[in-house]
Amino acid sequence: MPRFCANLNFLFTEVPLLDRFEAAAKAGFKAVEIGNPYEASAGEIAAKLKANGLGLALINTSPGDAAKGERGRSALAGREKDFDADLEAALGYCAATGCKLIHVMAGLVHQGARRETFVANLEKAARKAAAAGITAVIEPINRRDIPGYFLNKLSEARAIIYEVGEPNLGLQFDLYHRQVEDGDVAVAIKEYLALTRHYQIANPPDRGEPDEGDLNYRWLLQQIDASGYTGWVGCEYKPRRTTVEGLGWAKACGVTLG
Repeated sequence: MPRFCANLNFLFTEVPLLDRFEAAAKAGFKAVEIGNPYEASAGEIAAKLKANGLGLALINTSPGDAAKGERGRSALAGREKDFDADLEAALGYCAATGCKLIHVMAGLVHQGARRETFVANLEKAARKAAAAGITAVIEPINRRDIPGYFLNKLSEARAIIYEVGEPNLGLQFDLYHRQVEDGDVAVAIKEYLALTRHYQIANPPDRGEPDEGDLNYRWLLQQIDASGYTGWVGCEYKPRRTTVEGLGWAKACGVTLG
């Protein structure tokens, strides 16, 4: 079965960020992902990973200015210098923590996101990441959760990946976002397998634990396993109760967290 990592921006939020590593390890996880690791220093995160025997599967580039509602800057025309700084920060965190996967966040259309800017910045990001032995990924995000996000569909992401043409640029496939945006998740798993470098899971309609909702995760996880995928599956869901109370989804879906 796939390997599961805890998203520390969604899970174990009952405690501060730096305490979530221990909580994840005690719950049985062997790795974590952090969408926004920049709340702590790279050194602090590296120390917590080591102390708890955890790997770091994925980080994002910075979302940007939270006060302005930014959701990434790699596609924002005229913000290339800001994105350069975001990329260097992400690469620095990867160097300190051993993380090998960076989600390059695009940004919002109404804040100036443009395809040509996204492609140019992804070319640069992929090459710099490759030099450090790191893979870059892009993720379609549904329009209900983040209205105006530049990248919404797997087909759009595939076209951009092909246009960039760098071998270490791949797809971050969030099954929740796909279901909300387009449905047909099982077919998409097969269609986009060759490009997929990371999965994330949650169950619509409320983005809760995988065992309750629109999607049959017991079966979908079997399909991912049968596909030969060997990467991580990120648990990026919103616990309906406490994080620990909700972890029974793993048994219900026939998988183990470790």
